[in-house]
Parts: sequence; C-alpha cells; structure tokens
Amino acid sequence: MEWIMDPTIWIGLSTLIVLEIVLGIDNIVFIAILTEKVPPEKRDHARITGLSLALIMRIILLMFTGWLVTLTDPLFTRFGITFNARQLIMLVGGIFLLFKATMELNERLEGSAQENDRQKKTSHFWTVVAQIVILDAVFSLDSVITAVGIVEQVPIMIIAVCIAMVIMMLASKPLAYFVNSHPTIVILCLSFLLMIGFSLVAEGFGFAIPKGYLYAAIGFSILIELFNQIAIFNRQRFLNTKPLRQRTAEAILNLLKGDNEDEELTINTRDNVTENSKNTDVFNAQELSMVERVLGLAQRSVSSIMTSRQNISMININDKRDDIWQEINENQHTRLIVTDDASIDEPLGIIQVNDLVKEILNNQQNFSIAKLIKQPLIFPETISLLTALEQFKTGKTHFAFVVDEFGSMQGVVSVTDVMETIAGEFPTENDEVDAKHDIQCQGEDCWIANGYIPLEELVRFVPIELDERREYHTLAGLLMEKSQHIPSVGEIIKLDDYLFEILEIDSHRIVKVKISHIAQHH
Repeated sequence: MEWIMDPTIWIGLSTLIVLEIVLGIDNIVFIAILTEKVPPEKRDHARITGLSLALIMRIILLMFTGWLVTLTDPLFTRFGITFNARQLIMLVGGIFLLFKATMELNERLEGSAQENDRQKKTSHFWTVVAQIVILDAVFSLDSVITAVGIVEQVPIMIIAVCIAMVIMMLASKPLAYFVNSHPTIVILCLSFLLMIGFSLVAEGFGFAIPKGYLYAAIGFSILIELFNQIAIFNRQRFLNTKPLRQRTAEAILNLLKGDNEDEELTINTRDNVTENSKNTDVFNAQELSMVERVLGLAQRSVSSIMTSRQNISMININDKRDDIWQEINENQHTRLIVTDDASIDEPLGIIQVNDLVKEILNNQQNFSIAKLIKQPLIFPETISLLTALEQFKTGKTHFAFVVDEFGSMQGVVSVTDVMETIAGEFPTENDEVDAKHDIQCQGEDCWIANGYIPLEELVRFVPIELDERREYHTLAGLLMEKSQHIPSVGEIIKLDDYLFEILEIDSHRIVKVKISHIAQHH
C-alpha cells in the first residue's frame, strides 16, 4: 500500500477522474434523452439503473485488464483492413449510436415527439435500460482503455471510475431536466452523438480520428449554444418586464388574429403563416376590436372613462320650476345631479328626469325634489373597469360618482360608459359625438382628436408609447405632462414619431388637437 503515499498517484487519480467525467458526458446526455421516453415516475430509476450498470461493467472490465490486451489481436482481414475485437465492438456501437441518434433527431425534427405526448411514454422500462446497456458497453470499453493508459494500479482505476460515476449520477437529474427542457440543446446533443457515432464507425474500420478534434468541435458548438441561451434568457427577461395580464392579453390577441411573434419565427415560417392566415381569420375586425377592449378592462380605471365634473348637468334642490324646465330642455339626459347651495363639490345624489317631470306636472306649485333623490354608487377613481362592472351588477343602480382620495367628486360614470368601452360609442339621434370617442381621421396618418379622449382609445389609432405608471388618462393630460404647462393654440408638441398641434382651447381646457405623422407633416 505504499503507492497511496505517492503524490504522482494522486495526480493520476485526479486526472483520471476528470477524463472519466468528460468521457461520460455524452453517455449521460444519451441516457437523459432515452429516459424521457419512460413514464415520469420511472425516469430517475431508469437513469440510476443505467449508470449503475455502466459502473459495474467498467469495474468488471478493469478487473480483467489482461483480457483487454487480447482485444487488439487481429481476428480477420476484409477489404484490406485487419479487424480485431475492439474494432468490431466500436463498429457495432457506432452503428447503434448513429441509428438511435438519427431516429431521435427525426422524431424531433418531424415534431412527433412534441405532437403526441403519449407517444413519448410508450417505451417499456427495460427496453430503455437495454439500450442504455448496449451504449454503456461501448463507452465503458473506451473509458477503461483510457484508465489503463494513465495509471497502472487497478484499485486506483476503480476508485477513479467510482468517484466519476457518483458525480455523474448526482449531475444526471439536473442535466437531464436542463437538456429536455431546451429543444435546441436536445438537437445539439443528438448532433454530438451522431458525430461520436461516426468517429466510432471510422475507428472500427481502422481510421482513428484524434479525440482533440472532436472535443474542439463540441466545445465550439457548446459556446455558440451558450450565446443562444443567453439571447433567449434576455428575451424572456424583457418580455417578463410587461405585466402578466398584458402579456396574456397580447398572446390571446395574437392567437385570435392568427399572428405569431416575429422573434419566434423564421422568415420562411412567418411568410407561410401570414399567407395562410389571410384566408383563415378567426374573427373579423369588429370582433377583434371588442375582444381587445374586453381584455383591457382590468387595466383601465374608471377615471379614464368618467364624465368630468365640468361637463355634468346639475340642478339645485332650491331651483325654481322654470329653471328646472330650462335645464331639462337644454340637456337631453336621463339623470340629473342634484346639489344644494352648500355642497357643490358633494352632490346630494341623482334624480331620474322622468320622475322629475311627473312630479312637476302632478304638483304644479308644491313639487318636491328631495323625495326623488336616489343615491348612486361611489367609486374611487383608481378602481378598474372590471371591478366597477361587477359592482354595477350587484348594485341597484347603474350610475356612480367617481371620487378622489379626499372624497371630492371628480366625475360620474354609468354602465353605458363601460359598455361603450367594449363596443364603442352608442350615439343617439340628437347627441353630439362623445368626447371620449371623438377622433376623426383626416387622411393617411392624420387625425383630429378631442383633448378629453382617453389614451387607451387614442393608441388604437395613433401608436404612441405610453408610460404604464402615468397619473393622467387623457390626451390633454399627456400633452400637459409632456410640455409641463398648459399649451396655447398653435403650439406643436412632438411625441415619438407624431406631432400634436393644439387647435382649440376653452378655459384652459384642450378641446381639439391635430395629430400627424412627422413624415406626413413634412
């Protein structure tokens, strides 16, 4: 046992462990691909069984190192090539490896492995193990010959093989998960196996290919694949910066449109998809627009669709009969906001116009507004339209006040406003165009928009980039935030590739804005 104290022995042991691991990587990769064909609960068992059999086979071969020498003795000559037992083993193993790698590669290129998940689980446990044993026989022979060439002591060889195999067993599960969860890596590994199989066949015919060339090619390919995985990781990280709801909505809309993300398609595939989708649209333009609006309900707040307090028709509880009639005639609304002299910022409630008319007609002189007042829902300005819609469904009224954090009323919103967000404006015969939907096309890349139009509606026509953390909701708010002052008539503000020209202002409120693309403007 004096050799244990020899430092050269430890150097040889360390070198041999590293080489055994390197030589076993391709074996692990192939085992990972094969074990994917058995049911999930048996994969770990198949993987450990295959590696254990490889360990046993290598230990047995190491104990018969003298017999290994006889493998190089000539057996017969064919076609001018003298074959020995080792060459025949390499030839059979190489052909087997080429066959299996080709079949696996064909499955993945044809898409059958991903197309039918059940097909991947039809292989029997021992069928897979038998394939692993055949492959182990080839790799074990190569591994043992390498060990014999580095050290002379059989115990050192057995220790090195055992340590390397234990490390490979520990690394096999995470490596198998990583390989099978990345399709490009599976294709790359199968290509490696094809190359190794070809080298074994060449060696079987007596044409030795230096291992350095093989490992250099494999190393270079791994480096390229590393760059590819980094690019994929960065792309996923970029996509994850978007809210989950937004990413889900975009994915669903892409499916409905028949589109695919450009980054996920090659040029040829994208052309084919575009050509095929022209005649196979699932939804028409109007349906797509409604679906897109529905998916955006949870992202929009009620303050983005409310009617501002400045545009609300109100009556005072103390108004005379003639004043009330005039208000009813001038404003064709079904409801009116009721205030008193002391609560202009905190209305008393709402009143139905038809109830008010009946009360005035039935009680010419002694009519009472107070008994007709009804209380609407109260919405914080930050709640989403989806939440508001749910509260409208459970409430006994379809009208709500929108209040800020201090409790002051900022505007009103109704069920009709929410439905118009989904289906578009519902104009009546005498109504003017609602400011929330007031945008008119003036030609290619040119629009006239109301300053009160919500930004979510605006971007459906003008594709500008919006800040997700913004505290404003309308075109007017966007322009004031950009300019940091109240713009004047004729002022032009540039946003992205578009110019916003102020056409009309009323009491510091931006009423009309002309929007044009920079190229079209010039």
